[in-house]
Amino acid sequence: MKQVIRVGTRGSILALKQTEEVVAALQNILPSAVIKVVTIQTRGDIRHDSTFPGIQGMFVKELEEALLQGSIDIAVHSLKDLPTTSPPGLTLAAILPRKDPRDCLVSQGGQKLLELPPGSSVGTGSPRRAVQILKKRPDLHVVPLRGNVTTRMARMWEGRVDALVLAYAGLLRLGLEGEVAEVFDPWNFVPAPSQGVIACETRCGEGWEKLLAPLHHPETAQAVSIERLFLSCIGGGCQKAIGAFAEVQNGWVRLVGMLEGRVGWREGPFAAGEAIVQDLAQELGGKR
Repeated sequence: MKQVIRVGTRGSILALKQTEEVVAALQNILPSAVIKVVTIQTRGDIRHDSTFPGIQGMFVKELEEALLQGSIDIAVHSLKDLPTTSPPGLTLAAILPRKDPRDCLVSQGGQKLLELPPGSSVGTGSPRRAVQILKKRPDLHVVPLRGNVTTRMARMWEGRVDALVLAYAGLLRLGLEGEVAEVFDPWNFVPAPSQGVIACETRCGEGWEKLLAPLHHPETAQAVSIERLFLSCIGGGCQKAIGAFAEVQNGWVRLVGMLEGRVGWREGPFAAGEAIVQDLAQELGGKR
């Protein structure tokens, strides 16, 4: 009998696009396997109005419950949605190559952030993006806006807002990069920790980790381990304005971190990554 692999995902267009990448990679290493995609609605998908307070793991819990109950074998996540620790019995088995870490601006008139007329409205549901927008343009109005990428784009074209700040990787995956007016430098407009990265979570001790090992990208994993450690040291949740971006090359790490508009930089040996992260988190007012 052919091996059947059940891959769980959220049902948004972007989540399904990300899952297609995972399925294609799995099919490449297991051409005879039957891979079934199982869509699961999360509480974050049910409530995406602007009054809904973002909570950590709101796009994750139902997928993890399906893993633990055995109704799926692999869960595909945007890594930035995942808490920094997995529930008992689950593990992150593969972190795929990062697509692009940066944020970008989409605007009705094609203007860049500094070109928007005074008083323009910019939509985002992210406190991290909001504080950085207002730091650069205090004359703009940030409008709370939730929903998937296509929903937010539609609201902009309906006139709800003049512009949006979104993850560039999502627009790339949806083939909407032509809509982008500006892509921000991640050292100047700090992304969310792990932005642009797909992760595969599974149950421990059943052989799935070995099966997923060929999908794992060590260089990306090293960089996001630094970013997620910063998030853990800060004690972050969805309601805090937290950003982090790291690059690791030849055993050397460069890191930028942001907390509520305060920004700091560090660099040093990757082997000393924990001390580097803790030092920066302390400088910016983290929990340690």
